[in-house]
Amino acid sequence: MASQERITETYQNARRISYNDESKFIVFSDVHRGDNSFADDFANNRNIYHHALNHYFKNGFTYCELGDGDELWENLDFKSIFYTHTNIYFLLKKFYDEDRLYRLIGNHDMVYQKQKYVEKHLYTYFDKVTGKDQPLFPGITFTEGLILEHETSKQEIFMLHGHQADWWNYRAWKFNRFMVRALWRQLQIFGIGDPTSPAKNFKELIKVERRTKKWIQDNDNLLTIIGHTHRPRFPKPGEIAFFNDGSCVHPRSITGIEIEKGCISLIKWNISTTKDGTLKVIRVILEGPEKISDYRSVI
Repeated sequence: MASQERITETYQNARRISYNDESKFIVFSDVHRGDNSFADDFANNRNIYHHALNHYFKNGFTYCELGDGDELWENLDFKSIFYTHTNIYFLLKKFYDEDRLYRLIGNHDMVYQKQKYVEKHLYTYFDKVTGKDQPLFPGITFTEGLILEHETSKQEIFMLHGHQADWWNYRAWKFNRFMVRALWRQLQIFGIGDPTSPAKNFKELIKVERRTKKWIQDNDNLLTIIGHTHRPRFPKPGEIAFFNDGSCVHPRSITGIEIEKGCISLIKWNISTTKDGTLKVIRVILEGPEKISDYRSVI
């Protein structure tokens, strides 16, 4: 199956939810939550991420995580990740308990395709204090795609991880996972990255972007948001409506996409120094806001 067909299939099977100009969404992807080892790229940004997520929870945002939230290539199971970043998962649970959490599947957490795996690892957690299982994300399901459909205009926003445009990381993900566990995880300590990852291989990155843009053009310039490549993208109205929220494993910062008041923005959270030397987590708008309705024109 070609990349165009895989993206189309993801669109056709995507979960659909309605939204309006009062709706608020924060979109992150490629969080890669790990076990706090030398290979845990998320560990350096976890305080930034927690602060940002807490801000969005308090301000009524719905959280959309576009795959690769949990690093299940380098880590054998979810348990070690959960107990390393328990405060993060308890915050995600607050979103979930209020029906404000949507999680998609990426190549690094493809095991979530199997509902039995999800039931076993994510429905409950073992509370070491009480010695009993407690609810975590009971009933949660993962999909490859998510579509926001405007209540009145019917304009759609299509979200997916983006590995659908990358055969090597979609069909051969089990082989890639084996190579990461057996080889690249050990070499990462010396600064040698996985060459199959589009985030670390510019040629693969360009291929993924080109294939995704072609699908968008062939589908009436449907506003589409992906992750996977870790490279933020924010087009101007009138251009191909190809967005990328970046990742949460940039050096000392995380990037994402906000949807609020009928507008879309690319944002960054990072640590900044105030005049008195105090370190502070701040939010910076990188691009936008632009009206979502301005992206309706066909290229």
